[in-house]
Amino acid sequence: MRGKADTARTETSEAPRPQRERAVTRAVESSVDLFRRKVRAGELGSLPVVLVLATVWIIFQSLNENFLSPRNLSNLSVDIVGTGLIAVGIVFVLLLGELDLSVGSISGLAAAVFAVLNVNNGVPEWLALVIAVLAGTAAGTVQGFSFARTRVPAFVVTLAGLLTWNGLMLYILGTSGTINLDENGLVAKLTNHYFTDDAVAYGLAAVAAGVVFLVSYQDALRRRSVGMPHRSLQAIVVRTGALAVVAFAAAYLLNRFQGLPLALLIFLVVVAGLDIVLRRTHYGRQVYALGGGVEAARRASLNVTGVQTAVLAVSGTMAAIGGLFLASRITSVSQSSGSGVLLLNAIAAAVIGGTSLFGGRGTTWSAVLGMLVIQSIASGMAITDTPTAVQFMITGGVLFAAVVIDSLSRRTQEAHGRA
Repeated sequence: MRGKADTARTETSEAPRPQRERAVTRAVESSVDLFRRKVRAGELGSLPVVLVLATVWIIFQSLNENFLSPRNLSNLSVDIVGTGLIAVGIVFVLLLGELDLSVGSISGLAAAVFAVLNVNNGVPEWLALVIAVLAGTAAGTVQGFSFARTRVPAFVVTLAGLLTWNGLMLYILGTSGTINLDENGLVAKLTNHYFTDDAVAYGLAAVAAGVVFLVSYQDALRRRSVGMPHRSLQAIVVRTGALAVVAFAAAYLLNRFQGLPLALLIFLVVVAGLDIVLRRTHYGRQVYALGGGVEAARRASLNVTGVQTAVLAVSGTMAAIGGLFLASRITSVSQSSGSGVLLLNAIAAAVIGGTSLFGGRGTTWSAVLGMLVIQSIASGMAITDTPTAVQFMITGGVLFAAVVIDSLSRRTQEAHGRA
């Protein structure tokens, strides 16, 4: 009797296993089928940039085994932050189908304002930092209002801004040329502070996976309640599990060096917060609507002037914050701050990451992926002692490929009536 009872319990405990396995298999097959349909319709999402990033990493790792070392990946995660924050602001502008050419000059202006106030005039760091960020916001707002009211293309308005803000930065710096920041100060700690406790990085990975699951599950419930297509619970679990694997792998690698960088934590929080603003708020929906057509938005009684002004203000604010992180990385501000390839890299990061040049399509996470590609190429070139000229050519080629893919994707969507 006892043997029969044990057998019955064993069969009962093992019975759900095939059912769970079938459910997971169905979820994976459903996700793959959905992915195939999106690809056929031209909705490639982040697939191209992920493939490019994987290719870049494989090539440089084969050339130098230190490329994917914890030290190099940790440095890479900090190096992407300054320009990446500027690229996030560019995403907002690109969603309107416009371009902001002044972000480099605004980033240098904000860094100069901070350095002059704090180092030369003794203003407390926190106050100088706030004023510097507000200076970027003010510059962006002026440009946004001019663009919205005069209807002069943002390209022209911000080109004038590029010259104006760069001249103002040089005027503020004066004859001093270069101002060194306090290496132990608040701004310097933005890029040189690390959370050495392993629990911080692993905790962030767990929180990220949990938030993604809850958001995806609530979205599925909301779509199901109104009869719209939605992901199954199994598909959400598989998707969250894949993200968790990536997040915990990143946390493991970072902990093997110095821990979680404060700069990376701030970057991810800002990107996630602005992603919520774009995709979950009325303002964000207005931005996407304007990217689909300004005249249609006006006829729908949207506040076009307000939204356009706000978008350029966001771009200016993010440029200022990014400029402070760039100054933090080298603990100095000079007359060359905000110049060079900074503007090109910021725009390229947003476009390579998947933000459409035609407006109306893209997310803040696009900037993260695009910046990873660009900085990975730069890091790989440095490790392998490859000339900078080759780096520019490769980055240009990747940018051109991203634009071509974007154009072809848009044509495919138009053919399927989705653009």
